[in-house]
Amino acid sequence: MKTKSLSCPFLLVLAVLILPPFAFAATQSHASPEKIVIDAHASATPFPHFWEEMFGSGRANLALRERYLSDLREVKKVTDFRYVRFHAIFLDDNGVYSEDESGKPIYNFSYVDEIYDGLLKNGVRPCVEISFMPYKLSSNPKAIHPFWYKQNVAPPKDYAKWDDLIRHFAQHLIDRYGIDEVAQWYFEVWNEPNIDFWAGVPKQATYFELYDHTARALKSVSPRLRVGGPATAAADWVDAFLAHTEEEKVPVDFVSTHGYADDTVENLLHTHEDIPMDNRVCRAVAKVRGQIAASSQPHLPLFWTEWNVPSFGPLHARDTIYVGPALANTIRECDGLVNMMSFWTFSDVFEENGPLRQPFDGMFGLIALGGIKKPSYNAFALLHKLGSERIANLSHDLLVTRRENGTLVVAAWNLLDPDEVGLPLDLRLAFQGVNPETKVLVNRLDSDHGNTLAAYHAMGSPIYPTQKQIAELNRAATIPPPETLRLRGGELDLTLPVNALYILEIPAD
Repeated sequence: MKTKSLSCPFLLVLAVLILPPFAFAATQSHASPEKIVIDAHASATPFPHFWEEMFGSGRANLALRERYLSDLREVKKVTDFRYVRFHAIFLDDNGVYSEDESGKPIYNFSYVDEIYDGLLKNGVRPCVEISFMPYKLSSNPKAIHPFWYKQNVAPPKDYAKWDDLIRHFAQHLIDRYGIDEVAQWYFEVWNEPNIDFWAGVPKQATYFELYDHTARALKSVSPRLRVGGPATAAADWVDAFLAHTEEEKVPVDFVSTHGYADDTVENLLHTHEDIPMDNRVCRAVAKVRGQIAASSQPHLPLFWTEWNVPSFGPLHARDTIYVGPALANTIRECDGLVNMMSFWTFSDVFEENGPLRQPFDGMFGLIALGGIKKPSYNAFALLHKLGSERIANLSHDLLVTRRENGTLVVAAWNLLDPDEVGLPLDLRLAFQGVNPETKVLVNRLDSDHGNTLAAYHAMGSPIYPTQKQIAELNRAATIPPPETLRLRGGELDLTLPVNALYILEIPAD
């Protein structure tokens, strides 16, 4: 993939990230609606769909399951995503590495082939997270992470053997798929080495050693292979990582890190500011973008390879319509600062804490256990409709975009944290440069449209829904055809219920 240039005026982005949410707050219902002027012919900036090009998933071995691939195909239909990232391609359940009685390495890439064949067959490439440590190569067999699949997180016992594994792995991929294909993949070294996914001591220095060996081994096979890191939790270590790679002249083709909306401000930003959860991810993205800009390689792409909206604990917000406006708001704030964001995850085929017990259990994915499409699936489907150019506006409730054919596509939402009580939001949109009486198509995701969770509760919340019930739930998940409205004198009044997401399509003259 050719790296896309960053977009969106930085003054607007900084205003969005620095000013408090009420600075752009639209008028709540029962007052005069806020009037927002939208000029169809205004200048615009490129608007790459950075939020839907990559998704995360659990561990590599899950990609051998039909349900995983089925869910992947369903998400691909509505987002056309191009990359998937998962943990543990070197986990022992994939059988990649062993040793004979004399300690000589034995490689077996049969499961690797099945995993990557399945992705490529479905039009998705891997972002290869190089992890975790094969048991026979580990310097500490007891360094077992508490996840259900018990991965080993120690450094290698022998870096010569680790380098050899990386070279054989990379060469095998090139032999099987060709360098022109594999050169379009990304190779990310490890996962969150700054926390308990890495047992090296001291953590940072030993991770840098792992990165150095891995990056150089990959590049020795082909300089066209793209490698990056540090894949840290909570947006950490990036400045130190870039300083290290510069000092040691270690190759780095992209920067990757993670940050979740319910991470603490102290962890993400190392401050004690009072920042709402809905704004934390993009504040962290801006911090890291600044660190890259201040480095010796200021134009390195930034991949946010794990993120999600806040869960709000027992409220299980990730299963609700709240994801729609929370996702839209994140897109609005992060535009221009990041090249790709990888939503964690596309599917609830996921076993970090063991097999899931029931659908709608607060997990990360867009598709629940059994193939049930969540409201978050519909949120991604609707936001996929946005255009390829963004027209600036100062409202924190809108994204205004334009397609190549001139059609305006506007996302409007009423974001409210699930632990708060709020009112509907009244907006008056005044369009310039379009027929003042033209039709407007309105797509809705709200409590009454595309809300699978409500249908699940109405069904009695079955722990093990039957295939018939799953089909019924997915019918409820289907967003109905858009409603056709008309402008009146170039204006349109909207009332958005709490946590509604609307997509408006206004044809060009």
